[in-house]
Amino acid sequence: MDLDNILWHLVAGTKGGPNRLYILYVLSDGPQNANQLTKELGLDYKTIKHHLEILVENGLVSASQEKKYGELYSLTDFAKEKVKIFEKYFKKIKLG
Repeated sequence: MDLDNILWHLVAGTKGGPNRLYILYVLSDGPQNANQLTKELGLDYKTIKHHLEILVENGLVSASQEKKYGELYSLTDFAKEKVKIFEKYFKKIKLG
C-alpha cells in the first residue's frame, strides 16, 4: 500500500480516523507534545498517545525523541504535502 492509500485509510477508513485527522490538522500549525494535543483536542492522554503511535508507525508524524516524556510531534514532509487535500475535512470536524 502506498502512502496516499495509508493516509486515506488512517483518516477515512477507521473509527479513529476523525481523531487522527484532527491531530494532523493541529500539527499542521507546528509541533506539539501529547499534553498540548490532549488540551487542544479535549481527548484522553492515552487516546492521543495511541493515535500518535499509529501516525508515527505509518510515516505521517515524527517524534523528536524516542519514547521520552514531552517529546514533540510534527508532520513528516509527506503529510505536509497532503494536508491541503484534507482541509475540507478538517473544517467539517472543527465545525461538527
